[in-house]
Amino acid sequence: MPRRAHLYYRSKITAGFIPDLQFKFIIKQMAQKIRLLLVDDHALLREGIRAFLTTREDVELVGEADNGEEGVRLALELRPDVILMDLLMPGMDGVEAIRRILMQNPAARILVLTSFAADEQITLAMRAGAAGYLLKESTAEQMLQAVRDVHHGLTVMHPRVVDALVKGLQNTSLPSPDALTDKEKEVLALLAQGLSNHQIAQRLSLSEWTVRTHVRNILGKLHLQNRTQAALYALREGLADSLH
Repeated sequence: MPRRAHLYYRSKITAGFIPDLQFKFIIKQMAQKIRLLLVDDHALLREGIRAFLTTREDVELVGEADNGEEGVRLALELRPDVILMDLLMPGMDGVEAIRRILMQNPAARILVLTSFAADEQITLAMRAGAAGYLLKESTAEQMLQAVRDVHHGLTVMHPRVVDALVKGLQNTSLPSPDALTDKEKEVLALLAQGLSNHQIAQRLSLSEWTVRTHVRNILGKLHLQNRTQAALYALREGLADSLH
């Protein structure tokens, strides 16, 4: 049986499972402030997040927008490390804003923060290229940790979102894991545990280029569109714990 996802599917950075070089890489990232752009049409929510972040030293709020058009403009002007994006806003919605930002800056890291866990909304956001999907019922600390994780290259999802997406895959006909090589299965299992390409490369003693090639092959063979779908596929097939 596939394991049930934790609050976020993410790598166990603090669990002591990573080599020294990888640890130094993460520490270097953590020493720099994460520059955050907030895009949400609810003034009260923006005010609350702004006030909360003043108590934290590792994240700096560099800009705010109350609609998608302004969010796109600021994202391209400020080039923040992470963009916290609502989906339902007047004018341009969050999904279209995500598409436009990534079209001009493919390296952008966008974390969706919304009230909805509907499968259709999640799928649209993930297909647009979001790096994570967080519900507004999450605590401030959970939001902050999600921002950190997305900045470090991880995919972050609220458990209700994971459940909705996994259920959506249950009725989808996809190729068997037997279509993958043994090495591709190893990469997929680590990807499903939330590890970035850099972390997977360190764990398997491969180059990041080789890992990217394996991920591309996995997506092609399984007819999947992105890493998030691949991770959910691994959860559905019970592959996420296959390296333990």
